[in-house]
Amino acid sequence: MLEYNLPRYLPSAEELPDSDETPVDNELQELIPSLLKAILLILWAERMDWFFGIDMGIYYHPDQPPIVPDGFLSLGVERFYDEELRPSYVLWDEKVVPILVLEVVSRNYRKEYTDKFNDYANLGVLYYVIYSSRRRRKPRLEVHKLVNGQYKLLEGNPVWLPEIGLGIGCERGNYCGVTREWLYWYDEEGKRYPTPQEQIQQEAQRAQQEAQRAQQEAQRAQQAEQRAQRLAEKLRELGIDPENLD
Repeated sequence: MLEYNLPRYLPSAEELPDSDETPVDNELQELIPSLLKAILLILWAERMDWFFGIDMGIYYHPDQPPIVPDGFLSLGVERFYDEELRPSYVLWDEKVVPILVLEVVSRNYRKEYTDKFNDYANLGVLYYVIYSSRRRRKPRLEVHKLVNGQYKLLEGNPVWLPEIGLGIGCERGNYCGVTREWLYWYDEEGKRYPTPQEQIQQEAQRAQQEAQRAQQEAQRAQQAEQRAQRLAEKLRELGIDPENLD
């Protein structure tokens, strides 16, 4: 956490701009972090100690403009700030530096490999994730971990993040009707966690399977009853009262 000789009065999140008002230059800068957040909303539905911000300003000093990553994850903070939700992420209020930031490079580089490396390292952000859809010969996903004040590129896809308890990686899939490569969360064995749409489909399949099993059980019970009735009729034909067989 950065320490400053800050003035006694510090502005609150409500008094600061929500972001730098710089428009994104590609839909992916909104859709990719939105998918990651949507998965977390299901995966961590019972947890109230995390926050995932999208295109939200991170304020680290009252006299400096905010840093605005495409997405970031903080652990150990209140999930809901208040009924109006967070307008921005103010470090002197939150007192927790994001553990992961995400930058999506599309048409134009925005200093993801220069100034932002230094900014996030100075803040103490543990994981800096960069995804570039422009790359063809090199991996499009890079996960950098802060080690002794410098970011070290981690190998693999997905990459396990033990401090978060999740892995992050990319693979081809469908989101918002678009089939392409997306970023996802993974478990420690490298199994991808489902998207909300996949979760709905899985629940529907389970419900259908349960209904089919119930129908099959009902059919077996009906067949067993019919066999019992036929047996009782044969016993009566032989002069045997099935009620007296006990």
